[in-house]
This record gives sequence, C-alpha cells and structure tokens, in this order.
Amino acid sequence: MSSRAIQDRYPEQTSHCYGCGYSNAAGLGLKSHWHGSAATATFTPDARFTAIPGYVYGGLIASLIDCHGTATAAAAACQAAGNDPAKDELPRFVTAALKVDYRLPTPLGVELALRGEPREIGARKVVVAIELRAGDELCATGEVIAVLLPERLRGGE
Repeated sequence: MSSRAIQDRYPEQTSHCYGCGYSNAAGLGLKSHWHGSAATATFTPDARFTAIPGYVYGGLIASLIDCHGTATAAAAACQAAGNDPAKDELPRFVTAALKVDYRLPTPLGVELALRGEPREIGARKVVVAIELRAGDELCATGEVIAVLLPERLRGGE
C-alpha cells in the first residue's frame, strides 16, 4: 500500500473535486489507497450529513462511492498498463455512470469503510464495484463506470 492517497497524486489542474480534490478546501477530502488489486477508503460522517436524526443522507453515500470509484479506476488502469500505482503517474478518470443500491440506513458518527474492486479494465474505461460498510453492516453497494478524462479537459497537461 502506498501511504500517499490516490487522489493526492492527481495533477493539480484536475484536483478540485468536492468529494476528493486536495485543491478544494471546502470538500469532503476522501482519500483512497491502493492495495494490489483493490482500493480502500474511510470516512466518518458528522451531523452535517443528516437525512433523519442519526443517519446519513443518500447524496453523501453516492458521492463517496463516486469518488472512490474513480480513484480505484485510476490505480487499476495504471497497474493494468504495467506501471506501479504507488510510484507512477496516475491517469485521471471521471464518472460516466453511477449506480448505488442503498441496503441499510447508514449511521452518522461511525467510520464508514469503502472497498473498490475493478471488474473490467479497458484502455479508456474501467468498471468498478464498491461496497460501503459501517462496521460489519453492508449499508450500500455501487458500480462506477469510469472513463479517462478527455485531454481537452485536463487543463494544461
């Protein structure tokens, strides 16, 4: 595992995402880490993310799955190209499709654990399966179809 988060290795010009961008001081600051064939992340939601007292609103869950999915795609694509996701430059992926299944109410104030595994890796597209857990409880699952950010949107790369 690299101690440096996947998102912290995005180029500065593509680091403004509300969910995971290091250049967005008001954002969530999600950090994902690659572990050979999967990525993990944690996030502890506070009262700002309330749906009903004691539970997280669904938009936060979707955001976490979205950002963790694109980070997983970046590391998986890097590795599939024969490079080392812990050392080499990471390609920047964005979401083409997002599917979230809410399985159980997700509690506030509890560390949430995300695990992303690539299911399909292509030259420009990666499909990632995500699980979001609160302790032993599977609260949500998701699928992210991530695509390589078009060169015209990379801003200075």
